[in-house]
Amino acid sequence: MNIMQLTVFREVMETGSISQAARQLGRTQPAISLAIKNLEKALDLTLFERRGRRLIPSQEAQYLFVEAEGILDRMNIVSKTMKSLQSAEAGSLNIAAMPGPSTFIFPKFVSENVETHTNFQTTITSRSSQQIRELASTQSIDFGFADFHPPAGKEQRYSAEIVRANCFCAVPSDHHLAKKDIVSIADLDNEPIGTLHPDHPFPRRLAFLFQQENATFKSNIAGQFFLPLIPFISLGHCCSVVDPLTVVTERELNISKSKVVFIPFDAPIRYEYATLTPSYRPSSKHATQVKEAWMSSLFEMLEDIDANPTVHGTSFKIA
Repeated sequence: MNIMQLTVFREVMETGSISQAARQLGRTQPAISLAIKNLEKALDLTLFERRGRRLIPSQEAQYLFVEAEGILDRMNIVSKTMKSLQSAEAGSLNIAAMPGPSTFIFPKFVSENVETHTNFQTTITSRSSQQIRELASTQSIDFGFADFHPPAGKEQRYSAEIVRANCFCAVPSDHHLAKKDIVSIADLDNEPIGTLHPDHPFPRRLAFLFQQENATFKSNIAGQFFLPLIPFISLGHCCSVVDPLTVVTERELNISKSKVVFIPFDAPIRYEYATLTPSYRPSSKHATQVKEAWMSSLFEMLEDIDANPTVHGTSFKIA
């Protein structure tokens, strides 16, 4: 039993005629008769009683007709859905971003670049960078945006498009460094520094850079991501070395009410982001378009603040 036989059978049931079914399907009468005969042979059942030119369906045919309609209607829906996915007209988009970007700039971008009609479902998840790597590795998202961390020898089933950009020194607007056009690590010697949690590699990297400059790294406030540090900086509790997207977000939201100043470093401190794509999850046309648009938007945002973004390891496959 195959799809063509079921299609012919349904048409014969609906028209009650071999000749009419042949006209509807654009086939010859012998071809329709043969399809019915082969279907009866495959099922080892008599589906129609022939009375002259009339075909009288058996009880088994009535049951098969209901089942055949369900199967063929479902096949038709699947076919239309796949065509819609190819043309980006329907389907779903499941994406994730790390805290910070997921607060504003990532949802803002998505809202401007996703389908808005009822046939499309968009899900945005905020997760830690480690969780996003796990989601990408288990093929659970279309793509994710996270801090880039090199793999630790464990097999990862995703590719990473890595973007590097310059960090900024964030200081209170009344701080003595606020009037400088450029700062150095040495300028932050013994200053209270707000940074990320100790389990993040960035504070360790900062401590190393301070050590190289014979400067004291004094961390007094730590957060899961940079944005929660902005109120502390604005009130003069600390300075910080922040990633460039925090600068973009603060300029959009003005959390500090203009009480935080961002200054570039004389020797750039680079921050690494990664857009992660599962290696084995089929990507719809729309998901691909949105990811490509995100990479373009990311570059534009980073260029607008003179963070000098560069791409490294495009489609870098970790597997």
